[in-house]
Amino acid sequence: MRWHPPGYGGERRGPERVKRDGWHEQGLLAVAVDDERLTWPERELVRQLGDKLYGKREEAADA
Repeated sequence: MRWHPPGYGGERRGPERVKRDGWHEQGLLAVAVDDERLTWPERELVRQLGDKLYGKREEAADA
């Protein structure tokens, strides 16, 4: 039997695939503030959005 219920067997999606699928399917964006694919202004925008929506991070609050 090759059919597996969701979450059992089969192939597991990697983190980047989960992020991509979340964006395409639900409009959710998951991005790390230190993602090297982003320029400094883009990373700063991500940090500012995170601070506005969820509050300052503990590491950032200490600095």
